[in-house]
Amino acid sequence: MTKDKVSEGSIRQKNKAIILNAAKKEFVAYGFKGASIKRIAERAKIARANIHYYFKDKTDLYQQLLSHIITVWNSDYDTLTADEEPKKVLSAYIRAKVMHSKDDPDGSRIFASELIHGAPVLNEYLNNDFKVWINSKVAVIETWVEQGLIDQVNPYHLLFLIWSSTQHYADFNVQVVAAFDKEAMSEDDFEDVVTSLTQIILKGCGIQ
Repeated sequence: MTKDKVSEGSIRQKNKAIILNAAKKEFVAYGFKGASIKRIAERAKIARANIHYYFKDKTDLYQQLLSHIITVWNSDYDTLTADEEPKKVLSAYIRAKVMHSKDDPDGSRIFASELIHGAPVLNEYLNNDFKVWINSKVAVIETWVEQGLIDQVNPYHLLFLIWSSTQHYADFNVQVVAAFDKEAMSEDDFEDVVTSLTQIILKGCGIQ
């Protein structure tokens, strides 16, 4: 690959990231139907035509944004194997999910909104790739149960619990800070979330 092609690829990647970040703010504010390519371009501080150079239309942009969010989330758990220690793996996964709520709350809110509206864009993913992914993780948890490393828990409900409890701090942050009587959660608050959820979930799995 020539130096020019590498440079072109880097520029393309950078520009797509700028557009996706702008789109994330727009979709959170207005939802998919209300979002505007014009406003996304204004948020990204680029010409509207540049968006269409990288994305066919608003649907394509939204689909690629959702795909990126899912890829980042799944990478936290993709290397899971039955040979690993449950306490270490689950603790790391809980921390990673909490930190996503801290560092990228908009990603969580967009994903939640998509599901609340019946997953019109993610329907194919949920019925294909998602099923393959989650069943592979369920198999690992079932192996832990069979080996007596964790209590007899339903693997699906364990994963649902981790997802819902960690993403709560992004999706319902307004409620959380109201309860805390704060304007925003601090670094220490998120560390406390990690500690508390880890203790509760591991204890619920019979992990000391």
